[in-house]
Amino acid sequence: MTTVTVSQVTSKKEMRAFVRFNYELYKDSPYAVPDLLEDTFETLDSGSNPAFRFCEAAFFLARREGRIVGRVAAIINRRANERWNKQEVRFGWIDFIDDLEVSRALLDTVEQWGRKRGMARMVGPLGFTDLDPEGMLTEGFDQLSTLFTIYNYPYYPQHLAKLGLEREIGWVEHKVFIPKGEHEANNAKYFRVAQIVQQRYGFRLRHFRSKKEIRKGGYIQKVLGVINRAYANLYGYSELDEQQMQWYADRFLTMLDRRFLSVVENAEGEIIGAGICMPSLSRAVQKAKAKLYPFGWWHIANELYFKRKHQILDMLLVGVLPEYQDKGANALFFADMIPQGIKCGYEWAESNPQLEDNLAIQMQLKNLDYCDHKRRAVFSKEL
Repeated sequence: MTTVTVSQVTSKKEMRAFVRFNYELYKDSPYAVPDLLEDTFETLDSGSNPAFRFCEAAFFLARREGRIVGRVAAIINRRANERWNKQEVRFGWIDFIDDLEVSRALLDTVEQWGRKRGMARMVGPLGFTDLDPEGMLTEGFDQLSTLFTIYNYPYYPQHLAKLGLEREIGWVEHKVFIPKGEHEANNAKYFRVAQIVQQRYGFRLRHFRSKKEIRKGGYIQKVLGVINRAYANLYGYSELDEQQMQWYADRFLTMLDRRFLSVVENAEGEIIGAGICMPSLSRAVQKAKAKLYPFGWWHIANELYFKRKHQILDMLLVGVLPEYQDKGANALFFADMIPQGIKCGYEWAESNPQLEDNLAIQMQLKNLDYCDHKRRAVFSKEL
C-alpha cells in the first residue's frame, strides 16, 4: 500500500478541499449533518474569526496517491491554556477514512506541530472555543446529528484508542419529549416553581417583538455574557470577549426564532439566565448539501420561516448565573419554552451536549420524559 503524506493547507483551493472533505466522506450517511460551508470557511479564516487574536492554528490534509483521505486542524488556544494552567495543543475538524495509517499520520502531525511550540499534551476534538463543535461521538451513531455538533463513524474512537489516546471527559445528549396531555411537567411542576420564584424573588421573563429589538438591545451579547459566567468553571472553557460575542451574535441572529429566546431577569432588570432554542436545521442542511448558495438557502428558510409542522427543536444554550442557580430561575425557562413547543407542534427537543458530571443541569430535566441517546468524549495524550 502506498504511503500516506500529510501537508499543510496553504491556499484557498486547499482550504475548500479541507472543508468539503467532511461532506464527501459522509454524503451517504442518513445521520451526518455536514459542515455548513460558508460558516465553516468563516470560522477557519484568521481574517474573520476573532478567536485568532489569541489562537494559533494550522490545517492539514492527508493524501494517498493524490487522493484526500483525511483532514485535521491543530489549534493552540493561549487564553484557555493560561486559564487552566496547561500546555495543550488541540486537534479539531478531524476526519479520516477507516485506515489506521491515515489517522496515525494526522495525529502525529498535530503532535509534532504542538511539540515545536512547546506543548506537553494533545487533546481533542476541540475547536477554538466551546461554541465550536467539540467531542467525538462514542454512542448514538444511528441518531440524527445536529448542525452544531460533530458526527463521526464508529471507527473513529477505535482508532484513537489504538493510537494511545485516552478518554479524558465525556458529554451526554438527551432527547427531551415535549410534554402532552396529563404529563406532570405540562400540568404543574415547572409552572408552579416559576410562579413561586416570580413572587419570592421578583424574577420575570422578557419577550421580544422583533429581531430588531433583540439586535438593538444587544441581547445576544448579554446572553453570551451570562453563558461566560455560568460556564466559567466547566471543562476547558475559553471565555468569550466582546468582539467574539458580537461575532457570534451576528451568526445566531440570522437563524434565531424570537419565540425561542427566553431571557430571565431579576427584580432590577438584570439578565440572570437565558436559553436559546431553534428549529432543527439538520434535514434542511442535508438537503442543501451543506451550501447556502445558489439554492441551499431555500431549504434553510423553509425550515425557519415557512414550514408549518416541525418535529425537532434544538436547545443550543441554557445558562443561569451561579448565584441564582439554586433559586429556581431555570424553571422560568422551561415554563416559557414548554407551551411554545406544544403550540408549534414539536415532538421533542434535542439537548446540547452536557458534561456527564454536571449533574445540576441534568437534574433540570427530571420532571420531563427524556432519554440519553448520544454520548461523546474528548481524548488526550501526553507528548
